[in-house]
Amino acid sequence: MKHLLISCLLLSAASTLQAVPKSNIPPLKLWYNKPATAFEESLPIGNGKLGALIYGGANNDSIYLNDITLWTGKPVNREEGGDAYKWIPKIREALFKEDYKAADSLQLHVQGHNSEYYQPLAIINIKDANKGQFSNYKRELSLDNATAALSYTRGGIQYQREYFASHPDKMIAIHLTATQKKAINCDISLTSLIPHQVKASNKQLTITGHAMGKPENSIHFCSILSIKNQDGTITASDSILHLQGVSEAVIYLVNETSYNGFDKHPVKEGAPYIEKVNDNAWHLVNYTYPELKQRHITDYQNIFNRAKFALKGAKFDNKRTTDQQLFDYTEKEEQNPYLEMLYFQYGRYLLISCSRTPGIPANLQGLWAPARKSPWRGNYTININLEENYWPAEVTNMSELVMPVDGLVKAMSVTGKYTAKHYYGIENGWCGGHNTDAWAMTNPVGTKKESPKWSNWNMGGAWLVQTLWDHYDYTRDKEYLRQTAYPLMKGAADFMLDWIIENPKKPGELLTAPCTSPEAEYITDKGYQGCSFYGGTADLTILRELFKNTLKGAQILDIDQAYQAKLQDAINRLHPYQIGKRGNLQEWYYDWDDQDWHHRHQSHLLGLHPFYQISLDKTPDLAAAAAKTLEIKGDFSTGWSTGWRISLWARLHRADKSYSMIRKLLNYVHPGNYNNPKNRPSGGTYPNLFDAHPPFQIDGNFGGTAGVCEMLMQCDGETMHLLPALPKEWPAGEIKGIKARGNYEINLVWNNGKVSKASITSKNAGNLTVKYNGKQKALNFKAGETKLIK
Repeated sequence: MKHLLISCLLLSAASTLQAVPKSNIPPLKLWYNKPATAFEESLPIGNGKLGALIYGGANNDSIYLNDITLWTGKPVNREEGGDAYKWIPKIREALFKEDYKAADSLQLHVQGHNSEYYQPLAIINIKDANKGQFSNYKRELSLDNATAALSYTRGGIQYQREYFASHPDKMIAIHLTATQKKAINCDISLTSLIPHQVKASNKQLTITGHAMGKPENSIHFCSILSIKNQDGTITASDSILHLQGVSEAVIYLVNETSYNGFDKHPVKEGAPYIEKVNDNAWHLVNYTYPELKQRHITDYQNIFNRAKFALKGAKFDNKRTTDQQLFDYTEKEEQNPYLEMLYFQYGRYLLISCSRTPGIPANLQGLWAPARKSPWRGNYTININLEENYWPAEVTNMSELVMPVDGLVKAMSVTGKYTAKHYYGIENGWCGGHNTDAWAMTNPVGTKKESPKWSNWNMGGAWLVQTLWDHYDYTRDKEYLRQTAYPLMKGAADFMLDWIIENPKKPGELLTAPCTSPEAEYITDKGYQGCSFYGGTADLTILRELFKNTLKGAQILDIDQAYQAKLQDAINRLHPYQIGKRGNLQEWYYDWDDQDWHHRHQSHLLGLHPFYQISLDKTPDLAAAAAKTLEIKGDFSTGWSTGWRISLWARLHRADKSYSMIRKLLNYVHPGNYNNPKNRPSGGTYPNLFDAHPPFQIDGNFGGTAGVCEMLMQCDGETMHLLPALPKEWPAGEIKGIKARGNYEINLVWNNGKVSKASITSKNAGNLTVKYNGKQKALNFKAGETKLIK
């Protein structure tokens, strides 16, 4: 087998894009004084496809590896569902007879297979063969340059390791050094939790294997670990490389899988992964380690450095570890602006690290999953979680990271046509359900036996295309709208125009039937507890947004005149929002009780955020009802839900509540607490700053980052609010390089709770009303013009 390494070019954009000037911002680092004992303490690195969790043991350093394209399964069966659509009229009949129990039961007939599993790749173990106790241990992750490091002393010698995952060079690198020549003595092995074989040869380990399931129907992989060393010897025995008397060593890990797209069989039509991984490995000989490191840092900083966030009083704490700071923030209720700042940028770091693979977006755990069977299969849950993953992408100036969603939605538009036909009897357009995976599954899940409250939901595609519309709205890229966003939005709208029906209770009005409100249950006035009903607020909010944005897209492109009229008619006839007897925004068609008034999902508040259907200015009564809903729900929820509530309260200009949600999100959670039901927390953050759903779900991290932006700037493309929900705990600070709808870029500085100066650059010509410090200004921009506000 060939030796290793590659020949990628740096993106030309790296040399042309100007970074935001460095402010008085302390180094952005997570750091610890002991090795990780659980993956919630490990440090994540990733290049958008290949990722690692670094435990950093001094005696045995375990590095858990993932490849975002490694899943169980094969392309979906496009005939799945058969004639399941025949049950839809029966379900509707039961619903409109108010027989909700029968409707819930009948919904089981309109269910298909559950998603496939995201898989772990492999584990590198580096065992130190030197004897004696270790001391002076330190492990850290730098967000400034996307490198991790550890150091410790043993026998009077300091040992160091540095780790990074390179996007331009498609690999993970580990650099081993010591303060004394020929002091490195260690054993390096490579293994996996899924079926595999390992071969050791000259300075190289090769592991091949496949995802769980039959090998003839599974994605296969090949990883090559190679070592370059100074001094000493490297010998192989079985599946281990032994380093003896080495002064310096660099470990390179490359991997490829046979995944070749959502519609290609991973074996019969699989990608040439063996050839590709060898090319990746061979490419690396073209560069030195310092060159590879610099290529990685340049590529990463090209994205990361665009946005800066600094709070007054934020200082890097070199006395207390990150987990100790998090613990004190929770238990002692400390003010720690640095930790809040770090958390904001950590979300951006994680998205850069896990969202750069065409067609395969960040999943429920980003790309970091150490178990054979991840919680919730490690899939894409599209009734909030995948959408929330991408809330920070546009606003924090990382627009290109949305690209993987484009590919997934395109794939879903293909499989979703068959789902529309077989499960709903609709020939036009496409739809998606509760979950999807690397095979772009779109069918309703549940396997004909699981609760309809999560299984029988067909609004996934209609909501997910909002991410594509957002990309257009932030960039105003008309060609992207024409070629990508609009066709996919139109396909989702086509399905929904055929799915909605006239309300037999109110002729002329349109609604959905059957529907559910994601993962929630009602109690009817007759005492029945169920989940299937009609005219749900969440459904209609999604449809209102989908139809509105599709209509806007057609108007911008000046196409589909008759279709525009059809969309407008549907918008005008949708069942409206209702306010319930408790003053809350009604979730159900009728003013029923919630089975759990504190439920984590708040899907009926989509109109408040992320959409702009409800606002203090334009719909004050609905805004008050949304606030009442949040008050009833209370402040304790799961991680992703808490992250969302930061933005919901920010849209209501409740700085106190938004900041309270940030503190709830940063509630310290010990990894072991999840396994003890008595101590199981509600939401919070693990020692490595991963979101504790619990267990870990990355959407809370992304929701938290997006929430900070909502507190400091809100814009619907026409009106911009500066500091709409600034908490008193942040009296002075700055945020630079963030983006707004309309393709505006904002640099903002505030003191004493007021805007002291701001600059807004419009990449396109446009008109914008800016509200700040109790006043407002109407601004007219030429393309590329910057206006200053004081």
